[in-house]
Amino acid sequence: MSPRRVPVSRRDRPSKPPLSRESLVAVALGILQEEGLERVTMRRLAAELDTGPASLYVYIQNTAELHGALLDELLCALVLPPGGTEWRDAVAEVLSGYTAILHREPSLARSVLTLRPSGPNYLRLVDELLGLMTSGGVPVQQAAWGVDLLLQLATATAAEQGTRDESASADGEEQLQAMAVREASAEKYPNIGRARGELFSGTGEQRQRWAFEALLNGIAAVPTPLG
Repeated sequence: MSPRRVPVSRRDRPSKPPLSRESLVAVALGILQEEGLERVTMRRLAAELDTGPASLYVYIQNTAELHGALLDELLCALVLPPGGTEWRDAVAEVLSGYTAILHREPSLARSVLTLRPSGPNYLRLVDELLGLMTSGGVPVQQAAWGVDLLLQLATATAAEQGTRDESASADGEEQLQAMAVREASAEKYPNIGRARGELFSGTGEQRQRWAFEALLNGIAAVPTPLG
């Protein structure tokens, strides 16, 4: 009697884990942080997940939605200020934290400028800013319009700073600008002459905090046309 033949699997590798939105975003986030946003393509994600690009559109409709999901994943790390913090200080802390997160991913910051994010962590951010402003006496309508301005400023700041950090020529361009301002004729440019010593004064952190506070004061003081 011949020995029983043992069936041999024709698979040359373990079965693939099931696809999900969470696994797709996790892989995309890894590529973003290691290689940059330009490498986060549906084709690359499909290759990493061992599937076809078409199968990914079940979970993510388009690139904009993917970028929004990446932002929301990064916002998990956003720390909200403790209770009792003065409302203007708290708003500035939240916005500074948001800016710092996007500063590390300038390519994503540039994309976020044109997105309409809708993830739960982004909604938590908006809700926190609205709550802080209304707790400080800002009318609801002004807070609602103002939160958009504040996040635009923070996102643009992160995109600009991060892009400058990436650019090899940024330092040289900044030096050229500073030299042009210093050497500008006070007769030809009288206002530059008067403000020459202040145009580049202060640290980046000081200027960012001032910008947030200046915008906040305006939001609190200026009624909307509908008010």
